[in-house]
Amino acid sequence: MNITAVHHSWHDCVALFESRGLPSSSYQNLYEEGYDVHAGRLAVSGPLDLDATEPYGTGFVIDGDLEVTGTILNLDDGCPALIVLGDLTAGAVYLEGDAKLLVRGTVRVGAFVGNMTDKLVMIGGDLQAGVTVLSGGFFPDLVAGALTGPVLAQPYAVAELGHDVATPPAAEVLLPELLRADGEEDGHYFDVPGVHGSRLFAHLEAGRPVLR
Repeated sequence: MNITAVHHSWHDCVALFESRGLPSSSYQNLYEEGYDVHAGRLAVSGPLDLDATEPYGTGFVIDGDLEVTGTILNLDDGCPALIVLGDLTAGAVYLEGDAKLLVRGTVRVGAFVGNMTDKLVMIGGDLQAGVTVLSGGFFPDLVAGALTGPVLAQPYAVAELGHDVATPPAAEVLLPELLRADGEEDGHYFDVPGVHGSRLFAHLEAGRPVLR
């Protein structure tokens, strides 16, 4: 997947962020380097694998809304940051590497999943997800608006969200094949009770449903 973009200096990126109303409290945490900027709305058919997307640099700025029919993926450390200056709509978001995701507006996804990542994830609007799964110390740094949909996570991660959310058992939310039996091995080492992280990732990567 190639993103048509023009490389901007950090100074020019800051000017763009300010003109679009992105709070300095979010972009001040980015690497102060050049970024590849896509002008206007971007629609991606299929997944958006940040570990494999070209051009591969510090990160991508989408100066508008981003719509992805598949899953936005980040597994590796050092992948490009993704900054969306509008709303983000995707089949799912799966973050497991050194993720840096900033969205000025609202995020609408079928599933929002984070696992064991040294991350920067800030959402300036709502997070509207069919399910949010938080594992291994992952939780968004900011969800400024409402957080809707069930959350599957350890109690400490739910507390960090700062939102009043529903926390049903995984068996009430996910397909039976995505549940982990007691003592069953899980290559992605999810600490969310009942969730088999490897099978969940495989479904999201392939664009298959995960919700009951």
